[in-house]
Amino acid sequence: MRVLRQKAARWGRALSLAICAFVAVAYAAAPAFAEQVIERIRVEGNQRIEASTVRSYMPFKEGSEYDVAAVDSSVKTLFATGLFADVVIRRDGNSLVVTVTENPIINRVAFEGNNAVKDEDLNNEVQLKPRTIYTRAKVQGDVQRIVDLLRRSGRFSARVEPKVIQLPQNRIDLVFEIDEGPVTGIGAINFIGNEAFSDGKLREVISTSESAWWKFLSSSDSYDPDRLTFDRELLRRHYLSEGYADFRVISAVADLARDGSEFFITFTVEEGEQYQFGPSTVTTELEKLDQERLESLVLTEEGDTYDAGLIDESVDALTFAAGSEGYAFAEVRPRVRRDKENLIANVEYEITEGPRVYVERININGNVRTLDKVVRREMRMAEGDAFNRVLLDKSEKSIRALGFFSSVDVVEEPGSAEDKTVINVNVEEQSTGELSLGFGFSSVDNAVADIALSERNFMGRGQFLRLRLSLSGTRSSVDLRFTEPYFLDRNLVAGIDIFGTETDLRDEASFDSRVTGFGFRFGFPTSENGSITTRYALRREEIRNVRTVNIAGINVPLVDPRSDIKSLVGYNYYLDRRDDPVEPTAGWDFNIDQEYAGVGGSVTYLRNEILARAYIPFSKEFLGSLRFNGGYIDGLGDDVIINDRFFIGGSEFRGFERAGVGPRDLVTGDSLGAQAYAIGTAQLTFPNFLPEALDIDTSLFTDVGTVGLVDQEALYLAQGRRPEDELALRATAGLSVYWQSPFGPVRIDLSQVLQSESYDREEVFRFSAGTRF
Repeated sequence: MRVLRQKAARWGRALSLAICAFVAVAYAAAPAFAEQVIERIRVEGNQRIEASTVRSYMPFKEGSEYDVAAVDSSVKTLFATGLFADVVIRRDGNSLVVTVTENPIINRVAFEGNNAVKDEDLNNEVQLKPRTIYTRAKVQGDVQRIVDLLRRSGRFSARVEPKVIQLPQNRIDLVFEIDEGPVTGIGAINFIGNEAFSDGKLREVISTSESAWWKFLSSSDSYDPDRLTFDRELLRRHYLSEGYADFRVISAVADLARDGSEFFITFTVEEGEQYQFGPSTVTTELEKLDQERLESLVLTEEGDTYDAGLIDESVDALTFAAGSEGYAFAEVRPRVRRDKENLIANVEYEITEGPRVYVERININGNVRTLDKVVRREMRMAEGDAFNRVLLDKSEKSIRALGFFSSVDVVEEPGSAEDKTVINVNVEEQSTGELSLGFGFSSVDNAVADIALSERNFMGRGQFLRLRLSLSGTRSSVDLRFTEPYFLDRNLVAGIDIFGTETDLRDEASFDSRVTGFGFRFGFPTSENGSITTRYALRREEIRNVRTVNIAGINVPLVDPRSDIKSLVGYNYYLDRRDDPVEPTAGWDFNIDQEYAGVGGSVTYLRNEILARAYIPFSKEFLGSLRFNGGYIDGLGDDVIINDRFFIGGSEFRGFERAGVGPRDLVTGDSLGAQAYAIGTAQLTFPNFLPEALDIDTSLFTDVGTVGLVDQEALYLAQGRRPEDELALRATAGLSVYWQSPFGPVRIDLSQVLQSESYDREEVFRFSAGTRF
């Protein structure tokens, strides 16, 4: 046994020495194995991507030494390209094998189940497009973008699921299956902490509204986080305008119902105390400014309820006044000192010269269709010019006057240096194409209608193009008009007109009129607010299908059938001093038009027309307006033929039919037209207590005027007719309702005639409507 134990021990020691020797050899051989040279790099699994492209992403080449760290880096780099769904790198002897699985190429992107959001809007939102590489990360990102888009439209229960359809050659169709869900409405809006104003009053202040069946055309009753932030600002402005200088919104919380159908919004506010204005002072060291004039511009009068809006308006008025006197860089700093014990706010307006600032850059934002140059040419400043707040205000009004944008906000922000500023022109485009329809109904069952197709921003270049087709029972016309507002890239207006009209006046004046021709227009500005447009037209006018009357057994035409060539020159002068060209609330404008016929042709006359309007704000809710328009045509020694006279009525003189007021043949009932008219209108727009979301305006009006004077009375009497021509006063009054509907403007006029002549033809109801695109 002892011998066996000794032999076993010797064998164990020998085995241990052998194992140690093997480990030592292997350890010594490992560096040599790791440092083995890569003789070949083989790429497998690639279909579209070249092997050389795969190798280019790897940090080593054939002939390089094998490095585990470099292999790991290669795998990460190849994944980062987004070209591959899987990458495996392994050794095969002295070769390195790179096995890749390519991401598929998208053949088509489709959307299913969407009704509230158009495919075009979804395509603009997602990043994955046809012929791009599909990755799961990009798909998840696009799913979230679609969900966010649907939530912005008020659909917070929307779900989106991407589906992949495999196609040959490693291509796929990507389909987003969308479950829009219902619009998440507003169940209730509550306020906490309000004592001065009721919940109902504050609901009228904010833009968000509670859901109701009649708000199907409005989006204000759907939850929008951005709108909620805006509502906080609206509440702040409201309270500051009512004297609550310490007001603040503590929180605005939107809670979603358990079933996800509606939100419950709660505003928590702290009103504070109501202040009154104390004495207001204006201080300045600028020599040219008149102290008394500056003080007269201040709207914050002692004893009035504190209103932060009046402070802002005073600052604007003082800034504008300083700019008008040549202080382009004037700054007005209002300093409000509150006496919390007596609840009085004293305001001091300090006017200083301010540092010189220059325009570094002008950015046009929000214009998708309208070219930048259309907006830039309305700016009164350019890059590099000295900044001028007065010119900035005029620029904003000019852009609004284009009528291409539903909102225009011109703001400034600091530039790259202290003496530089950046002007951002933020616009929101609106429909400029218009398809207008109109018809009227009179007390004698007279119906009129027409249709017009126009585009005020043709091809986004600011050009005006109109094709008007009148297809009513009384009028058929084609009118093609084109206007270039910046001819030769200068502030010049040029245009061309081609027209043809057939008017059935047999019910009103016993004849038909046909007019065909063409004309040219050219205009230029005369001042900041005025312009002149000159024109020339060549027209052929025919009086046809004349009714006859039997006199002593002979049929005598009631009107002389004739065909005339008219060669016309004229001009139009317009001066606009309104505070806003789109929705004026103050100021006035004036238009005069003169036309001379007789530069050749067979007809001679001088036509004069004038239009003047003034706007008078009585309060924020009540706006008054005055309007006067009149005209006179002189035959210059000849009789004025009937189709050159004025046929007044309809929308021109509410309460009367078209051609329903003025000289008339009592035998035939025909309107004879007038050589002169003068009509004055007074109108008062007032609150109608309808929800603001409906966007309906109501106004009371009265039209007062006279229409008369007619040539050829002797001829009419010789024909046995009884022309009646009294330059008597006519007066009407009524109610006008204007609705800016989602389909276009709608107007209804209800009129009552207060003073008329027995031969005038009255109209109680007139309706017109249109649609825009």
